[in-house]
Amino acid sequence: MKKLKIGDLEKIREKVRKTSNLRKGQARANITVHMGTCGIAAGARDIMSMLLEEIERNKIDDVLVTTSGCAGFCSKEPMITIEIKGEPPVKYGDLTKDRMKKIFAEHIIKGNIVEKFALAIGSEHTY
Repeated sequence: MKKLKIGDLEKIREKVRKTSNLRKGQARANITVHMGTCGIAAGARDIMSMLLEEIERNKIDDVLVTTSGCAGFCSKEPMITIEIKGEPPVKYGDLTKDRMKKIFAEHIIKGNIVEKFALAIGSEHTY
C-alpha cells in the first residue's frame, strides 16, 4: 500500500470542496471518515475516494464530508460516522468498498440504517 502524501490530502480536500455543500446549516447529512493512522492503514483513503465518487456520480450537493482522527475502535477500521438531520448518528466499521456502496445507497440516499454494518447507533453521553 502506498504512503499517503500531502498532495494526496490536497486532492481529497479539493474533491470534498467540489462535491460537498460546505455552507453551515445547509447540509442534510454529515459523513465523517475516520482517518487516524489506524484508519488510513486499514483503507480509509479508499473509502473516502469511493464515497466522493459516489457523491459526484449521484450529483448530491447537500452532504458534508469531513475527516477525523482515530475514533478509538482501531480494530474496526476503516470507519465512518453518518449524521443525518433529525436522526441519531450511526458509526459503521469494518468497511470495504462494497459495504460503503451499500451504506451510501441505503443510508445516505434512502435514509435507512444498514444495521448489519453498524457499530453504534446514537450519541455517546458523558455525565
